[in-house]
Amino acid sequence: MDRVDRVGYLPDPEQTLIKLVVAGPFGVGKTTFIRTLSEIPTLHTEEAMTEAGAPVDDLAGLPGKSTTTVAVDFGRLTLPGEVVLYMFGTPGQRRFFPLWQDIARGALGALVLADTRRLADSFEIMDMVEEQGLPYAVAVNRFPDAPVHPPAVLRGHLDLHPATPLVLCDAREPGSSLDALIALTEHVLHGLPPAAPEQS
Repeated sequence: MDRVDRVGYLPDPEQTLIKLVVAGPFGVGKTTFIRTLSEIPTLHTEEAMTEAGAPVDDLAGLPGKSTTTVAVDFGRLTLPGEVVLYMFGTPGQRRFFPLWQDIARGALGALVLADTRRLADSFEIMDMVEEQGLPYAVAVNRFPDAPVHPPAVLRGHLDLHPATPLVLCDAREPGSSLDALIALTEHVLHGLPPAAPEQS
């Protein structure tokens, strides 16, 4: 590869690059979400679940679940306005918390996926996000057999701050997943300090 080829991989100085974490409890659809939206082939570190993990990985409400993320998912998406999102999916189990902290370093925000069949499982994840000081939005992933609640009821159950965005999505469907990511991105950009004026 010559120098001209390598230059093609340098970031465009006109682009705004944002690192985001896609978080959520075990089995909530993080891998599917990133795979649905990424404009590049995604990186996944999924492994088959074994009997050894049965005591700690509760499969209640997760029929057909046979794999789990053990390190990271990664994808990229470019939004209008030259905003480039780098999406890092994290394992949902508490035992991966040290890895979660490493992945979250340098992130500007987090999208927390939730499942109405297991809303209580989201509290620990939101606590982890808040411990890292990350602004976040919550996207309720609509599973076919999941109970349906109005957004106001969900906000109450999740005890969300009024400024925290809450959206409904289907991680398999690009349109609603993109809406969730845009809601988070707008929330993150709104909280960033204004750019310093250029010196003449």
